[in-house]
Amino acid sequence: MILKNKLGITNSAELARVEERISKIKALGIYEKYIIKEHEIGKFSGLAKIHKILFEEIYDFAGELRTVNIAKGNFRFASVMYLEAALKHIDDMPQSTYNEIIEKYVEMNVAHPFKEGNGRSTRIWLDLILKKELKVVIDWSKVDKEDYLLAMERSPIKDVEIKVLIKGALTDKIDDREVYMKGIDVSYYYEGYNTFSTKEL
Repeated sequence: MILKNKLGITNSAELARVEERISKIKALGIYEKYIIKEHEIGKFSGLAKIHKILFEEIYDFAGELRTVNIAKGNFRFASVMYLEAALKHIDDMPQSTYNEIIEKYVEMNVAHPFKEGNGRSTRIWLDLILKKELKVVIDWSKVDKEDYLLAMERSPIKDVEIKVLIKGALTDKIDDREVYMKGIDVSYYYEGYNTFSTKEL
């Protein structure tokens, strides 16, 4: 299924290429212009702003809550019926320690609030929390693809695996543009437009 887009693209490979190019440019703007305010870091409002910035040139739904139920593989994300309540709960979750931050990230992944582009947006969101609270970020090039996908799939039941995996990729290079951009460079690597693509239910 090709998502309806503002650019009129009807080929999935072409849409993926255009998404990657535009989202990288927009992500760089977030990094350089400090667009996300401190009080928005760790909140859904901050994530929604990130998503809107990344995708507003491509999709009408950029920054807006999804209105359909979605799944990835055999995993179903939060039901639309409970999505707003889930996001309020996530907003209220603490984020002062590493474990608290990753637990919040796991819950946001389960919520998957947008129709598309959750992974890219949420990785930037996670890095901003880690940078603010612990003065570290993630070097995503050090996170193995298959290990990450399996750990995230299991994380709602047991989050130890994802905590260990991400902890091994932490770096104190919080102002390194190349490290920051790796979270965007691997967007298709993690989100997968084939086996792991989201589908409406």
